[in-house]
Order: sequence, then structure tokens, then C-alpha cells
Amino acid sequence: MRLDKFLVEMGIGSRSQVKQYVKKGTVTVNGAPVKSSDVKIDENNDTIKYNGRILNYSRYRYFLLNKPAGCVSATKDNVHQTVIDLLKGENTKDLSPVGRLDIDTEGLLLLTNDGALTHHLLSPAHHIPKTYYAEIDGYVTDDTINLFATGVDIGDEKPTLPADLRILSSDSTAARSEIELIITEGRFHQVKRMFEAVGMKVTFLRRIAMGELKIDESLPTGAYRSLSEEEVSLLLFSIFIYVTDFYSVIYLSRPSAIPLAILF
Repeated sequence: MRLDKFLVEMGIGSRSQVKQYVKKGTVTVNGAPVKSSDVKIDENNDTIKYNGRILNYSRYRYFLLNKPAGCVSATKDNVHQTVIDLLKGENTKDLSPVGRLDIDTEGLLLLTNDGALTHHLLSPAHHIPKTYYAEIDGYVTDDTINLFATGVDIGDEKPTLPADLRILSSDSTAARSEIELIITEGRFHQVKRMFEAVGMKVTFLRRIAMGELKIDESLPTGAYRSLSEEEVSLLLFSIFIYVTDFYSVIYLSRPSAIPLAILF
């Protein structure tokens, strides 16, 4: 790989900018300053530094964010803080959120530049489950569970697909409930609309799992971290469970990043 291409992919700057950095001597390869930005490097074995900082090459980047309320699941917004804004100091070039959480919804949100993985996780045809914890203004009963299990008419062309509703607590006197809900779609405001359709209101919503990947409970709200290889494998395992063309996912995603032995 050419050095300038490497530096651009690492988010150091544009092609013209990194050429200037090389000329200024701020980039070294294996401890020696380089004279030209078009020099060939081995991105996996050479030690490349920019301003003394080692740049570890990774074609794909995966982040787990414990999204706070008040920021939008977008890369740019003229009014609100975005989830990308929370990844301070990271190379956010080409990063996008995997799906969207409403501005007032908290919890698990993935951000990556792996377009193939994003497609398979979000495709309506793949039905990757998403699990939510919610606090409800209303008395959730077994009848509600049965209704959700058959699909709810939320005003769209078709009712929702069957959803798995679990009661954590339910108080008939206070008309308050805590629940977990697993859905396999991603319709607009779906969880809120499902409860509105049965005369209830979601007062707090937090996503706690996507496929087999669960939220890191030790991660404070608003904080993030990189996914481990094992966690990336959990996402691929989720696709393996729910998608028939799993091996096309392996082909399209970065094979070297996935310890396949973990999957089988």
C-alpha cells in the first residue's frame, strides 16, 4: 500500500494534506523519516508513526456506544450533537451508525465503516433481533404479551411481526410497568407506536442487545469503546443464525478480523 493512501485511510488528512505532513518530516516508517508520500509500505508489519504516535492499521473499525438521550444517530446535524461527535479523538472517517435510535432513546449503538456487515444487520429480510428495556405508563398484562406475539397494528400497511414481550414488573394500582421487548424489525418509532396502539406510553427506552451482542453494563452512558474480535464474531454469529447467505457475509467482511473458530 502507498503511504499516502494509508495515512488517508487512517484519517490523518486528505491526500494533499498528508503529502505536506510527509514533507515536514512528521511521518516516519520504521523509525526513519520518509521523503515521499508515494513510498510503498507494508501496513501490517511496518511501524508507521505520525507526530510520534504509532498508527495501527485496521481496514474496518467497530465501536460500541452506550448512547445517551439528547444526541442524534447521524453523522452530521446542524442542531443536535451527533453520535459521531461522542467519539472524540478517534478516526471517524467513513464511520456511520448501524441503524438509528431516537433522540430520547439510550443504549447500544454500533458504529462502523464495514458496509457489508451493516447491510446484513439492518436488512429487513434478515430479521436480526433487537432487545429493549422500557418503562411503561400503563398496566402490561398477559393479554398484552399475547397481542404482541401475534403482531400489532400500528397504522402501517401491515401489522408488526410477532414480538417477544416480557414483563419485569407491573403494578395495576399505579398503572406502571417495566418490560423487555424483542423485535425483529426497525420501523419508525416502532416500540413507542406498539405501546401507543394498546393505549400505553413508553416513558423510557433503552436498547440492550442487537443479535447476540449485549450492551456492556460497565460502560457509562455516553461512553464508547472498540469492539473486541470476539464481539465482532458475535455479530457474525447473529447473522449466521438468522441469514441463509452467511458465507457471503464472511466473504464481504474482513476475514482476517474474524476468528472463525469462535463461531463453530
